[in-house]
Amino acid sequence: MARFEMHNSEMATTGGETRADVFCDMGLMYATGRGCDVDLVSAHKWLNIAAIKGCDRAAELRADLASTMSKSDLAAALRAAREWMTMH
Repeated sequence: MARFEMHNSEMATTGGETRADVFCDMGLMYATGRGCDVDLVSAHKWLNIAAIKGCDRAAELRADLASTMSKSDLAAALRAAREWMTMH
């Protein structure tokens, strides 16, 4: 799971071109449990990053997901996205 995440997050920024659709796909992967355990915090994190990078679909999915999350999980997801954006 972490290997997939690391590989895709690096691939999404290769060559200076950010591919928000890869981040959106990662969010969907975690939201649906496709190939991993369902992890709503990680799902929101990747959808948030995709939305920041300009993916309108991710912004809509992120809003839907946020409405189902606890405040503490939502805060953790926002913190994780902020940390990732700071590092990359």
